[in-house]
Amino acid sequence: MTFHLTPGAEGLRTRLFHIIFESDTPGAKAFDIALIVAILMSVAIIMLGSIETYAERYGNLFFYLEWTFTLLFSIELILRIYCLEKPTLYLRSFYGIVDLIAVLPTWLVLLVPGAHGLVIVRLLRVLRIFRILRLMEFVGEARLLMDALKRSLHQILLFFSAILMVITLFAALMYTIESPESGFTSIPMSMYWAIVSMTTVGYGDIVPATSLGKSITVILMLLGYSIIAVPTGVFSAQVIRSIREERYSEEACPGCGHERHEKRARYCLRCGTWLDEDSEDPRQKDDDKKAEAQHNSHDGDADKNAPQDS
Repeated sequence: MTFHLTPGAEGLRTRLFHIIFESDTPGAKAFDIALIVAILMSVAIIMLGSIETYAERYGNLFFYLEWTFTLLFSIELILRIYCLEKPTLYLRSFYGIVDLIAVLPTWLVLLVPGAHGLVIVRLLRVLRIFRILRLMEFVGEARLLMDALKRSLHQILLFFSAILMVITLFAALMYTIESPESGFTSIPMSMYWAIVSMTTVGYGDIVPATSLGKSITVILMLLGYSIIAVPTGVFSAQVIRSIREERYSEEACPGCGHERHEKRARYCLRCGTWLDEDSEDPRQKDDDKKAEAQHNSHDGDADKNAPQDS
């Protein structure tokens, strides 16, 4: 998370905070595992409930299980809000929104009169599948992917803006060249054809009939092949950057000035200098002990060799 959540007060709220939002204690780990299992089971029930044969045979069981999980997730959300000092920070976050989406649909169905006959109910039920997004909270690498996506968002938006302009130009051109009988009945329909052609999917429901139109189609397909890897490259570069920042430190070695050591490194890769300037080099302690031992031994020998008074 990009913000810092804090418990509301000492006592029960703090203990709940450590269990729910942290994972470095046995209780927190058990809570995370139980929550993962509940999410997977609830998503499996939603999927099985969409199969007609299973819905007819186990519809009542799915109904009660769905409400059981809804109650559990509702209690969990209430506890999350209760133990936080500023619950609005969490509710405005990605995982907070997912929590609300995972819980609200089942309760909203109760508020919709004649629910079984409305298409909106199916949409509300499908929204429950967003529970599986909460699994990202338990994957450490998901934070790297989200960070890379945020960093590359500007470049990707610029890329898709350029693609949209190219698609619009080709669509207008094909709308002018081809006849409505070939399927190019409007510019939006031609844009659909341009997207299908640029992505090299080629459904074949709209096909140019003229030689000029076919030539433009070939150009558009080749253009699609040449640029399809651009957003992947941008995103991959940001992922690598995030991994490097996660793994390497930017602090320079006090001995030789070399940078980009691993954060867990204790000594410089090049010159072997102790990197933690806030603490003493253990090797220096050993050298001091050896020097002190040698000094003591020399003093002892000197005392032995000193002339004795008669």
